[in-house]
Amino acid sequence: MKNLSQRAYIKLDQFLKLQGITQTGGEAKIILREGQVEVNGKEEIRRGRKLVTGDRVAVAGKTHRVDLN
Repeated sequence: MKNLSQRAYIKLDQFLKLQGITQTGGEAKIILREGQVEVNGKEEIRRGRKLVTGDRVAVAGKTHRVDLN
């Protein structure tokens, strides 16, 4: 995987794996489908949602800030 500082975005399923929230893309798909993930305060179901620095991802009451710098 490229250094995150060289990327303008990261896909939501990749971010969930990077943060240790899920182990696999399949697991990410399940929690997204179940409505367990919010991006910037809104429910998100798209695995490929592009996240940029400053976005906030909430899962199970814990919020993670995206920082690609």
